[in-house]
Amino acid sequence: MSVVKQEDKLLDLTGGENSVGTTIVRAREDWGCRKKAYLERAAKAKPLTAHGSGKIVDAGRAVALLESIIRPGDRVALEGNNQKQAEFLADCLCRVDASKVNRLHMVQSVIALPSHCEIFNRGIAEKIDFSFSGPQAVQVTRLVNESKMKIGEIHTYLELFARYFVDLTPDIALVVAKLADGDGNLYTGPNTEDTPVVVEATRFKQGIVVAQVEEVVETLPRVDIPGGWVDFVIPTGKPCYIEPLFTRDPARLRDVHILIAMMVIKGIYAEYGVRSLNHGIGYATSAIELLLPTYAERLGLNRKICTHWALNPHPTMIPAIESGFVDSIHCFGSEVGTEDYVAARSDIFFVGPDGSLRSNRAFSQAAGHYATDAFVGATLQIDRYGNSSTAVADRIAGFGGAPNMGCDAPGRRHSSEAWIKAGHESGMRNGLIGDMPRGRKLVVQILETRGPRGIECFVDRLDAWELMTRAGLKVPPIMIYGDAITQIVTEVGLAHLHKCATLQEREAAIKAVAGDTDLGKRAKPEETADLRRRRVVQMPEDLGIDVSEANTTLLAAHSMDDLVEWSGGLYKVPEQFREGGNS
Repeated sequence: MSVVKQEDKLLDLTGGENSVGTTIVRAREDWGCRKKAYLERAAKAKPLTAHGSGKIVDAGRAVALLESIIRPGDRVALEGNNQKQAEFLADCLCRVDASKVNRLHMVQSVIALPSHCEIFNRGIAEKIDFSFSGPQAVQVTRLVNESKMKIGEIHTYLELFARYFVDLTPDIALVVAKLADGDGNLYTGPNTEDTPVVVEATRFKQGIVVAQVEEVVETLPRVDIPGGWVDFVIPTGKPCYIEPLFTRDPARLRDVHILIAMMVIKGIYAEYGVRSLNHGIGYATSAIELLLPTYAERLGLNRKICTHWALNPHPTMIPAIESGFVDSIHCFGSEVGTEDYVAARSDIFFVGPDGSLRSNRAFSQAAGHYATDAFVGATLQIDRYGNSSTAVADRIAGFGGAPNMGCDAPGRRHSSEAWIKAGHESGMRNGLIGDMPRGRKLVVQILETRGPRGIECFVDRLDAWELMTRAGLKVPPIMIYGDAITQIVTEVGLAHLHKCATLQEREAAIKAVAGDTDLGKRAKPEETADLRRRRVVQMPEDLGIDVSEANTTLLAAHSMDDLVEWSGGLYKVPEQFREGGNS
């Protein structure tokens, strides 16, 4: 595109004899291109609304609406959340005429549904920037291998949200809410999740916002998104799809989960006085939650640990809440079946005047980054240096929020017992900043030394290196870098990596807890003994844990029915977790 430059002569008003005017060269005259494009798109779509005016569009006209507002090469944000999905709009996007709508650049948190991949199969989209693709990880890998999908970058959630306001601002936002009114005000209900950040980034840069809702009502319970930020509303007549992502059936927990949980509680939570934290998804973290009212209570830790959380309303947290462990939980999103329970526990959860949860992924990610003392999550692979990745061969899964919460925020300045203690123990601190005291966040990775079918989880070289080449990335997709991890916990023991003074010592500590993997077999007994003597590595017996006691009888709940009973009947078990369902 050619640029016409306009030169303006600025006169010097001082009247000085030797004064010189300044010439300003303007690169363009029209500074309203995006606004003009917005008005053109909106005007083209307006006849599709009810009576040709207003914002409500019949579901039968949704495909035509998308074809009228989306242009080839547009950047499109599709929700695409961890749990809540704009599945109707995703299906409609798959049905647009690919000769009219193509070369789209998708910017969405999660590749969760088959339709999210189908738009690439059909040549409608060609590039994506995302955070997590666990449910579609195999399909994403296939699309990349077939050159049907180009990955820009794999982000953490907060990183992707930040780029919405810098260099990945959407032209079109396809979002989902529970209800709307005739003016386009949206009520998101318990599952607000990503909606506010997606809408604000799009609409305030003259982008078009389309929302699918269950129905249009006269009066909303509360307004979560102002109508002035929303261009079109499509009532679908049915609830959107929501994934019960954080639900774990206690009946599926195994003794190894209990052992790992006991080591985390006694060796980390009790040792460091961890009060504010986040748990990742997994059975081992569910075991920790279900041991709080039993094992942790027996250790005298009630009101001393695990009081403040950035966390979705995990059903396995219900016994700990009811037992008085928890003061506060701020949620990224909701969880299917917990709505009534959360509404009844407004002392714990952030609940609106309408009585439903107000979640917000961006705010909760910020809380998890800056305001928590510990992150505890599972992983799939760890190399000999402690780098952790969920990207394994034939699965491009991304990593969601783990890199954001699983790191030590350099900008943190407030102190806590756990933060100060971990910083004081940092083996490499003096070599970096001298004797300057500084705290450190606890970042804990938990895993069994071997995964399903005996696959080794400790490796010399991560699969992420191969995936970097295959996906055309600049760096391997690492979930948490080794220098951020403070502890690794396996069924063998607990390695305090932050206490290590050298990379070689860190490697020895990792080998000590890597079990019968090839990496673990290279552990030197004399090095392991020295690390245990200095409490850099601790086995269950070093922590005073009787391995024979590590079994499921310690759990506060043994079934989904037990969780319902703990909740006083307020928790409603999702259909797929009911008796006979697939949990």
